Amino acid sequence: MYSAILLLPLIGALTAGLFGRVIGHRGAEIVTTSLLLVTALLSWIAFFDVAIGGFSGKVELLRWIDSGALEVDWSIRIDTLTVVMLVVVTSVSSLVHLYSIGYMSHDPHRARFFAYLSFFTFAMLMLVTADNFVQLFFGWEGVGVASYLLIGFWYKKPSANAAAMKAFVVNRVGDFGLILGLAAIFFTFDSLEFDAVFAAVPEIAGQTFAFAGMQLDIITTICLLLFMGAMGKSAQFLLHTWLPDAMEGPTPVSALIHAATMVTAGVFLLARTSPIFEFSPDALWLVTLIGATTAFFAATVGLVQNDIKRVIAYSTCSQLGYMFVAIGIGAYQIAIFHLFTHAFFKALLFLGSGSVIHAMSDEQDMRKMGGLYKMIPGTWIMMIIGTLGLTGFPYLAGYFSKDAIIEAAYMADVELAGYAFTLTVVAALMTSFYSWRLIFMTFHGESRASNEVISHVHESPWVMLIPLIVLSVGTVLAGFPFKEFFVGHYQADFWGAAIVNQTNIMDEFHHAPAWVVWSPFVMMVLGFATSWLFYIAKPDIPKNLAREQQPLYQFLLNKWYFDELYNLIFVRPAMWLGNFLWKKGDGFVIDGFGPNGIAARVLDVTRNVVKLQTGYVYHYAFAMLIGVAAFITYYSLMGAN
Repeated sequence: MYSAILLLPLIGALTAGLFGRVIGHRGAEIVTTSLLLVTALLSWIAFFDVAIGGFSGKVELLRWIDSGALEVDWSIRIDTLTVVMLVVVTSVSSLVHLYSIGYMSHDPHRARFFAYLSFFTFAMLMLVTADNFVQLFFGWEGVGVASYLLIGFWYKKPSANAAAMKAFVVNRVGDFGLILGLAAIFFTFDSLEFDAVFAAVPEIAGQTFAFAGMQLDIITTICLLLFMGAMGKSAQFLLHTWLPDAMEGPTPVSALIHAATMVTAGVFLLARTSPIFEFSPDALWLVTLIGATTAFFAATVGLVQNDIKRVIAYSTCSQLGYMFVAIGIGAYQIAIFHLFTHAFFKALLFLGSGSVIHAMSDEQDMRKMGGLYKMIPGTWIMMIIGTLGLTGFPYLAGYFSKDAIIEAAYMADVELAGYAFTLTVVAALMTSFYSWRLIFMTFHGESRASNEVISHVHESPWVMLIPLIVLSVGTVLAGFPFKEFFVGHYQADFWGAAIVNQTNIMDEFHHAPAWVVWSPFVMMVLGFATSWLFYIAKPDIPKNLAREQQPLYQFLLNKWYFDELYNLIFVRPAMWLGNFLWKKGDGFVIDGFGPNGIAARVLDVTRNVVKLQTGYVYHYAFAMLIGVAAFITYYSLMGAN
């Protein structure tokens, strides 16, 4: 069963990619979607078998690498963390496949699109089922390649190509740290197998190594390098700039990448390596700092964005910050619980926004929408449910997981707990505001669309609405039925040895003061009320406020100017260096004095020599006379000496 879960998406990708012209677009859609639905069903069976039934183990597929001390098998690691990720990835991916049948119905390259989707899913499954760091790395890089292909799927759009390149390059920055971290693990532990490394960590804890005249802690260095990789993949502060630009891809891609799969890989990596991170308080301190800062930063930018997908993208970035806060304070279980619940309502919001874009003839600017709730009521209801889940409405999915992070941040006995608690509470207020801002600008008030666009507005077909309905059910039910298992009374038996904690945070957060427990709800209500005042009761307030606070408005609208800053610090110098090496290094030095230069000089000499071959006898006689004169002169002078 576990082999089928891993390999069925690969079979679908190969079938659609290699035989797409034979089976046609419809055949590619049916094959890939059917295989993903079967994979999702098997994943849920595995979830109840492992997480509830208590089964664990390994499934060895083949011997992969056997070179000296490096022995690596391709194996499937079966534990609770694995099966939680399996149901998240396969559930969202199968629904995205089904949704794409309707959304991409007019695209002439559907077979290629579905092949990319299935390959992306296979790479993600290879990552989350890894039993060693090599397999994890291959899945990690496979996800990166697939995301590049999907973001740049509409390759004739320059903006899509630029976004794909940006995502690829920024992720390579983080992946450089990950590669160094894996190398450090191998040199330290002489193994890349999870079990062997985790078992040896206590012996290595506290040991140092010399670097640049400093003594650095080995475990902390490894953790920081691994976290660098997680920062890139999960779009954390400073390595986040690729995430909003990735919206250039088709909307189903946005849901797949930003809801439950690629961006959660970093969270999964840190949770999987919790036996290492628990021995590095300094690394966890940095994780908390970056996570809390990301949650706040992304929420501020989301306040003023006008592209419907970019608002949701920054929401994803902010929620990932919440997950890293939970990891930083040692509450890995809460982080994965929020990953689990977030997948449903964020995929719902992304696919719902795709339904809006589909209805509005590909329009994404919320300033050109309004009053749509009467025309697409099904999409409106689904988006409301997704928004309630995101903002933490009581007893919906986000209420249990996001509030647990805030409570744990308050109760944690770590240095940055107060910083994390304050920023996550403030981010909850802003999350509520920009989420309801999206709803009010898109579905309520007066219509701001052209008459031509309004005349074509229609509800999405059932093949697109069914995934929305399923995700709505998940948004309602993913929290309450599972909370006791993920973070409640049964969490110790539920997680088993999949996650390691050395603190009592999982018990202590249940005893947070009442005002802490109520603070996210109060923030949610304040955000809703403020958004209603700004965009329904008195819609002139946002314009006046933006005009009065123009510097702050531009600062947020331009995303804290990170793109401009990176362009100044990294892109322009790199372009200048590249041009210099091209024109001066390659063109002037290598071409001028190297092989090309020598060849050019030989040609110059031969051209001049050829000129002597005129074909006239008197020219040759004159040349002979000059030669004889030169010969006699030389010997006369030599003889005189």
